[in-house]
Amino acid sequence: MSSTPSDQPIPPGGPAVVPAATVVIFRHSATGGAPDVLMVQRAKEMRFAGGAAVFPGGRVDPADRELARRLLPDEAEEIAAARIAAIRETLEETGLMIATRQPVGAQEAAQARALLLEDGRLDTVLARFGWELEPAALTFFAHWCPLWDKAFDTRFFVTDLGTGAVDITVDATENSRLFWTSAAEALDMADSGDISVIFPTRRNLERLAQYASHAEALADIAAHPVARIHPSIEEREDGEWLVIAEGHGYPVRGQLKATARRG
Repeated sequence: MSSTPSDQPIPPGGPAVVPAATVVIFRHSATGGAPDVLMVQRAKEMRFAGGAAVFPGGRVDPADRELARRLLPDEAEEIAAARIAAIRETLEETGLMIATRQPVGAQEAAQARALLLEDGRLDTVLARFGWELEPAALTFFAHWCPLWDKAFDTRFFVTDLGTGAVDITVDATENSRLFWTSAAEALDMADSGDISVIFPTRRNLERLAQYASHAEALADIAAHPVARIHPSIEEREDGEWLVIAEGHGYPVRGQLKATARRG
């Protein structure tokens, strides 16, 4: 088991991985309990995590890197581009425009989403609507990358909507369902078979379930500097386990490989 810096791509000679980004979106619970998080159920036909419940996200595009270099010249490009990709993919998949300096209403967000689906570039959307991004609204949370070719090298972020009064609409091309739930409830749904989750999603839900608020999440993130996590196989008495290293802030570090969905 190992970890590597999160501001660098995989070095030459390593696996040919695909940079990607995911964002955990918090909102206040209507019942006053633990915060809700937004989850996306992938269409069964999708190559990666088909049918699984995941957080909004996707691969980093060249246009994301271009915009990141303009807006975040002082941040490592791999992280900056992942921030932009997380914002873009959230709008594309859910209809939510996150991390803007000005409030965005549901009608404008719907129009922006239509433009994004047509053009594919977030900078076009920003220019059309005169919006300014606040990328720092996304806090770098975790970084996962299996060490095999074509694996997703995924940087995870968290952000907080605050209000629960938001409109979301599923992107039926890649996803079949959007839903808000607490992390603990999502784990119960996975245990009962109502949803399927892949290994990184389950580990992240277990970590998120520890937090009673977005502020608690930020405090825990600050206590665990992000490094790239490479899951590995460990032989135990009851069989092979898929595990991650200590020190990343996860309360559960593995499970039997036979029970772990990996993508």
